[in-house]
Amino acid sequence: MTRLGDRGFAVLAGGLVVALLAGFGLGRIGTADGRAATAAGGGAPATGGAASAGDGHQHAPGTGAHTHPGDGGSQQAQATGTAVSAGGYTLRPVARSQPAGVSVDYRFQIVGTDGRAATSFAVVHDKPLHLIVVGRDLGGYQHLHPTMAIDGTWSVPLTLKRAGGYRIYADFATTAADGTALPLVLGVDHEVPGTHTPAALPPAQPQATAGPFTVSMVGDPTAGATVPLSFRVSRAGSPVSPRLERYLGAYGHLVVVREGDLGYLHVHPEQELIDGAARFRLTAPGPSRYRAFFDFQVEGKVYTAEFTMDRG
Repeated sequence: MTRLGDRGFAVLAGGLVVALLAGFGLGRIGTADGRAATAAGGGAPATGGAASAGDGHQHAPGTGAHTHPGDGGSQQAQATGTAVSAGGYTLRPVARSQPAGVSVDYRFQIVGTDGRAATSFAVVHDKPLHLIVVGRDLGGYQHLHPTMAIDGTWSVPLTLKRAGGYRIYADFATTAADGTALPLVLGVDHEVPGTHTPAALPPAQPQATAGPFTVSMVGDPTAGATVPLSFRVSRAGSPVSPRLERYLGAYGHLVVVREGDLGYLHVHPEQELIDGAARFRLTAPGPSRYRAFFDFQVEGKVYTAEFTMDRG
């Protein structure tokens, strides 16, 4: 009886081990299938926590030649700005609407999980916070720099000429107690009441006009791969290219917004010009149409060239 009992116990234990291993294997397969399905849909794998601080923010604060999450093809960059909260912080505006054509003082706070406004920010490209405004039809782009009061309330004059919906992004990096910087992009909707007819997105073209200048874009952004993207500025009727000046510590700034969900990418160029052109390294987060906004400075004035990128 003892020998038979031992044998029965061994069979039972072996069966439990097999069942556990099978369950573990199915769990791994289910996780892989979920990630594959998410990637096919152009999104990020679902998680129970906050979005990764580095998602979509393709530069480290204070770096010279910038590194990017997608470098080497090992990762796929993620667009951010689609959520009002990430990384333990929330963008909290005082007002969510304003009348068309009137300058108002747009005010907001960056609030932590303790309900208090953050007041410690890292200076990135000469500013502690960059505020980007884009219409839902990807028109009406503005790049603003608010100032912060001692209580953590930011403010900046804002004029929106057209009625309709807008997305406002706060692009910043908070500073932790140990001195490390946490880069984040938070986004919130903003409305201008009135009749609005969305403008159609212009077709993709390699050139755009900005003031008296023609800007040529060279490069082929590819989903999941980091590729160089260069912008060369010329003046109509002049064989001599204008000299680009540093603006906010760099020879240009690039904001890319995805059509539909208004996912946001903010990338920066190499520290020096490459053959007279500003060069970026960009990873498109997925197949879609994007609107790229290239800010540059010539003779003390800032211009913006706008491009449509169709990554079907």
